[in-house]
Amino acid sequence: MAQRLALVTGGAGFIGGHLVERLLSDGWRVRVLDDFSSGRDSNLAAVAKDVEIVRGDVRDEDAVGRAVAGSEVVFHEAAVPSVPRSVAEPVRTNSVNVSGTLLLLESARQAGVRRVVYAASSSAYGDTPVLPKVETMPPNPMSPYALQKYAGEVYCRLYHELYGLETVALRYFNVYGPRQDPASEYAAVIPRFITACLEGEPPTIHGDGEQTRDFTMVADAVAANVLAADAAGASGSVCNVAAGDRTSLNVLFDNIAQLCGSSLKANHGPPREGDVRDSLASLDRARERLGYEPQVSLREGLYRTVEFFRSEAS
Repeated sequence: MAQRLALVTGGAGFIGGHLVERLLSDGWRVRVLDDFSSGRDSNLAAVAKDVEIVRGDVRDEDAVGRAVAGSEVVFHEAAVPSVPRSVAEPVRTNSVNVSGTLLLLESARQAGVRRVVYAASSSAYGDTPVLPKVETMPPNPMSPYALQKYAGEVYCRLYHELYGLETVALRYFNVYGPRQDPASEYAAVIPRFITACLEGEPPTIHGDGEQTRDFTMVADAVAANVLAADAAGASGSVCNVAAGDRTSLNVLFDNIAQLCGSSLKANHGPPREGDVRDSLASLDRARERLGYEPQVSLREGLYRTVEFFRSEAS
């Protein structure tokens, strides 16, 4: 029996690289489309010889056409995944996150791809006080990034309804784990906290630190993608992908400092534009339609992530 071919856009990125490794271990042939503007060769270093790489932009029609050709499933991870960058560069980020997604969907349709699994974002919910966040809630994006990722969801639904292309949108909640880039000014909070503790430099928490997030280990996000590729009742759906638990940034930092053996105290700065106050996912739909169940506790995930960064620093 011929191996199934999966395309991972943004496959040299943080989540994409982990997804590529999982797909290969599950027996897929894997092709990656990435322009390496934020993706890194090191994210694919362990599997580079087993992956076909198309170096190109998700907005480049020729590159996207070559990448989707022959693919059964497309995992669309390519994006500029940053709220602050979208506030600073709304036109550029819209071009990648919306126009790039539309081109990917149209190319997939024309190439006869069976299913597109789209990396959506919990930022679509905005700052409504109702918890947990349920997929039927009206979206309330508070940043260009949130709006762009939500627009991609709607395009996925339209391509399912109008053209019969199977699509599943996964609303990620604060994904973290090994290989997440701590160096970018737009870096996520967990790698920033870990590197600060390991380097003895107090990090800055934006706001009072009592804001809460539902932190998702990258292995769980990857598992949700694998399930979404074949889940029979999921096509046309939007599903939350999270741990189903929430943690304040202050508690998060205390946990990380403890795991790092650090006595540092964090500094506090002004809140960031576009940030939501509290976030917690309902997992009912993901359980029902994908068979998804998070496997990695926050403490275990933080331990694995700290150990990765510690090994990188040694």
